[in-house]
Amino acid sequence: MTNLRLIGAAALLSTMLVGPAVARHVVAHRVQQTESTYCATIEPGNPYSPAYDYQGWSNWRVKGGWDSHGDDACARNPMFDGRGF
Repeated sequence: MTNLRLIGAAALLSTMLVGPAVARHVVAHRVQQTESTYCATIEPGNPYSPAYDYQGWSNWRVKGGWDSHGDDACARNPMFDGRGF
């Protein structure tokens, strides 16, 4: 009977000592997006994004125009959303 108590006490003590070593830290901060959808989808020289304004994007390609406003805005601020030209 005492052997059973000793084995039970040893098992209880070992689980109490192993518990904190097995515990993991939970990351509570939010992952932030690094680039806006606008900046991720524009083409060089075309300030229109097919995700936001498909007609404008298509017309700009047909005209063969070049405008680096969108490129410059995304270089300054990767979270630029396409408004503010």
